[in-house]
Amino acid sequence: QVQLVESGGGSVQAGGSLRLSCAASGSIFRIYVMGWYRQAPGKQRELVATVTGGSRINYADSVKGRFTISRDNAKNTVYLQMNSLKPEDTAVYYCNVDVATSTSSYLKVWGQGTLVTVSS
Repeated sequence: QVQLVESGGGSVQAGGSLRLSCAASGSIFRIYVMGWYRQAPGKQRELVATVTGGSRINYADSVKGRFTISRDNAKNTVYLQMNSLKPEDTAVYYCNVDVATSTSSYLKVWGQGTLVTVSS
């Protein structure tokens, strides 16, 4: 019903930057929270950043001051600008969207994940 397509992952040296994008499509009535999570090898998935429909933003302490989340409601897209990347940022990054497909149906949708590798 709702699909997420992520892009922008890749390999970068420490101190570098990457920008992730996640576009939602399908039976969308309204999108609420859009966010990014990540999962490093051997670790649990953790929140990176979220942005509500009212532009309230939340960041994990580990990325504050380095990452910036934003959304384009006209394009149903969320972005994650990652600067000053560190090797510990290496992980698979997942987009997540809370979406209503009608006035009474709500979904929490995950993207397929995009790998970010930061070398020292």
